[in-house]
Amino acid sequence: MTDDLAQHYRQIISALGENPDREGLRDTPKRAAKAMQFLNAGYHQSLEEIVNGAVFESQTDEMVLVKDIELYSMCEHHLLPFIGKCHIAYLPSGRVLGLSKFARIVDMYARRMQIQENLTREIAEAVQQVTQARGVAVVIEARHLCMMMRGVEKQNSSMTSSVMLGGFRSSQATRQEFLTLIN
Repeated sequence: MTDDLAQHYRQIISALGENPDREGLRDTPKRAAKAMQFLNAGYHQSLEEIVNGAVFESQTDEMVLVKDIELYSMCEHHLLPFIGKCHIAYLPSGRVLGLSKFARIVDMYARRMQIQENLTREIAEAVQQVTQARGVAVVIEARHLCMMMRGVEKQNSSMTSSVMLGGFRSSQATRQEFLTLIN
């Protein structure tokens, strides 16, 4: 697969008017292919594999919040990165998820060609599925290079997306507590 991707990158470099055989570009197709495979590794992972049984019984029934999980993803429209942070909260109902699993879930879905709105929903639904929580909230704040490097070229723009499930959707007070805690 790497060789196939590398050949396509070689063709792209050539089509752009560059010489793929010049010293600085000779190994670029293979490096770019490996980078693209890494940036899209989430296609070869599953939620079950990522969680790996790290759901534990707990009497905790108050909000659990993990904030500032960094993320890097690829805009599916231009194949340019968007970079940001994710905040996840949930209301446990007898089960809690191992802390590192939140970052692993974020990475799994972020390492696919995405739009931020769908990424936010996928993370929320995954946490809900794994924990069976009474509610899940996810907010992502990101900067999109497709908007910064091309098109309108707005360097200081960012996007915020949110998904509220269960108690975070039905209770204004719970939603407000979450939003206060992340700001």
